[in-house]
Amino acid sequence: MFKRTTVLLLIFSVLASNLSYYFIFAGFELNQKYIAENLCVNRNKPWMHCNGKCYFAKKLKQAQEKQNSEESQSQKNLFQVAYHAQPAAVKFHTRLLLVIPVPTDHALLPQIAQPIFRPPQLG
Repeated sequence: MFKRTTVLLLIFSVLASNLSYYFIFAGFELNQKYIAENLCVNRNKPWMHCNGKCYFAKKLKQAQEKQNSEESQSQKNLFQVAYHAQPAAVKFHTRLLLVIPVPTDHALLPQIAQPIFRPPQLG
């Protein structure tokens, strides 16, 4: 029973976070008359025919900013700074590497210049 309740709660929380715009819209549609009469910025200007749409737009903008801040916070949590607590010991050797001379006398090319391309002989 506990597992089922936990699963349902997690599913509902994931859906609620993804469907927040729909909840805002549904709340606006259900309470539009109250919003237009009491919460609307333009309630004293009936010729504008706002009917609470300014309040609805403000709530959508707040939801968008909240979602963006949550995304940026989750992105910050993904980046982890890794550092080594102890300084690395670097040791420089003062002795130079041994330089080995390469003998070049066995790789001498022939002194006679011959053409490289030789067409096949007919015959």
